Amino acid sequence: MLVGLSFSCSDDFFDLKPQGRASKEQLSNKNGVNALLIGAYSLLDGVGAGNTGRQSTISNYVFGGISSDDAVKGTDAGDQPEQSFIEQYNWLSDNTYFLGKWWHSYDGVARANETIQIAGSPDVKDMTDAEKTQVVAEARFLRGHYHFEAKKMWNNVPFIDEKIYNAGDPNSTKVPNTEDIWAKIEADFQFAADNLPATQAQKGRATKWAAKAYLAKALLFQKKWAKAKELLDDIVKNSGKKLVANYHDNYRTAGNNNSESIMEVQFSVNDGTNGNNGNAGDNLNWPYSATAPGRGCCGFYQPSHNLVNAFKTENGLPMIGTAADGTLDTYNKVDLPNDEGIVASATFTLDKTVPVDPRLDWTVGRRGVNFLDWGPMPGSTWIRDQAYAGPFTGKKWMYYLAEENSTTHSTSKRNVNNNYRLIKFSHVLLWLAECEVELGNLAVAQDLVNQLRIRAKTGSVQDESVTYKVEPYPAGAFAAKGADYARNAVRMEQRLEFAMEGHRFFDLVRWGIAEKVLNKYAAEEAVPGKEPSGRTFNKRGYMAGKTFTQKNLYFPLPQDEILNSQVDGKPTLTQNPGY
Repeated sequence: MLVGLSFSCSDDFFDLKPQGRASKEQLSNKNGVNALLIGAYSLLDGVGAGNTGRQSTISNYVFGGISSDDAVKGTDAGDQPEQSFIEQYNWLSDNTYFLGKWWHSYDGVARANETIQIAGSPDVKDMTDAEKTQVVAEARFLRGHYHFEAKKMWNNVPFIDEKIYNAGDPNSTKVPNTEDIWAKIEADFQFAADNLPATQAQKGRATKWAAKAYLAKALLFQKKWAKAKELLDDIVKNSGKKLVANYHDNYRTAGNNNSESIMEVQFSVNDGTNGNNGNAGDNLNWPYSATAPGRGCCGFYQPSHNLVNAFKTENGLPMIGTAADGTLDTYNKVDLPNDEGIVASATFTLDKTVPVDPRLDWTVGRRGVNFLDWGPMPGSTWIRDQAYAGPFTGKKWMYYLAEENSTTHSTSKRNVNNNYRLIKFSHVLLWLAECEVELGNLAVAQDLVNQLRIRAKTGSVQDESVTYKVEPYPAGAFAAKGADYARNAVRMEQRLEFAMEGHRFFDLVRWGIAEKVLNKYAAEEAVPGKEPSGRTFNKRGYMAGKTFTQKNLYFPLPQDEILNSQVDGKPTLTQNPGY
């Protein structure tokens, strides 16, 4: 009995290790550190942070797409009303989409911090200093990315580094959001740029060039043109990256990790995991038909008429004016012919004589035009509710019928291994063009824009019967028409090149033109459209009276997070102005 008492009264009896969780001791080795780093990478697709996935998908289709003039929510009026509120600028702090995005951003930050903490521990004895430094550099790149996502969403956000973060203390991360965190985001990307290799053996890992490009992007958001230009020039001259010959090669599985890709989020399917793989965060954004890609669900994220009209050309050039805020653009005065309001059973022949940029039909599905190798899009049978959401469907994440097999798809056909290109060489060229305009180098900016326009002209087209007309800007055009025209041309090129990729809203905000552009868009999308033939049709009447104001430049912090940030009864997080 005495022996039994001597053991049973030990404090160790109460020290139970949690099950299903690796301990610091188990992770303090090369395999453990790499597992932690992969865990931080795994959130890049936006899925796995305890939310629905679509709230934080890497495509940012809700926050960067449907909140802009590129897209509408799609589907029908009653589906996912939280997205409808975002589309119509009715932003409340209890919207679950804002909460889900916040969870994801700071879950990613936490995973990166834990990787940095353990990689830097002296307990890890089977890694060289150089190996540890590279792991920390990759983790800091990821931490920079997740903070960047939060910064562009809410502007006023806390920066949590490995010195603040303590997994054992829930209050450790309850820090104020009153400090501008750009400098700390820059520092993470700079460390990554200084310590990462130019190439990686494993696809998807961050490189020196990815870090430099991301750092340049952070500088662009702050209008630090000269510093950004220096980085972007370096990438153009020394990275070895180049444009692929055909624009659409960037949007198909066969083009994953090509020569244009600088940082790519890897999507895998049928890899032994259950469920949330491939592009799971976007698995609602498919045509609403069993005869279409995705095979029957769900009709979200449809292109707007405004976006489709933006691809019209005049003498091969965009229909833009000389005002950089877009107020003098003419592309949206008359609508491109379409089947809005024309039922699938009715005879319909698309007028294919109106000249358009060929990138339109690699971006948007429209009735009567070939849809990859599925044949001509049949119209409203692919649309869940055309009267509510319009006649178009997105195309960049769709797949070829010939590629519908077990190596590219999960069994649902809506999870596909078509990677998301986070940063492409085309981004770098147009960011550099943006810098050149702001620094007064209009001829250089024009040459950079023309590289994309020449690629669009000489690359493959989707439908030979459509009148495609795209030309480079003629010599001296930017200089002759001035900086405002050049600025507008660069911005329009970014819209055309990256449409439906989740960047548009954040670009409008950083350019300082969101209020004018989006109020003009809401007013025009709310009234009937008009084709060249004179036919009129209803657009998105629910946008009538919707107003974008200064407070909408940034989203509201989730109310739950403000409540959860309390220390001694007082919240450490401050709500954004106007909410």
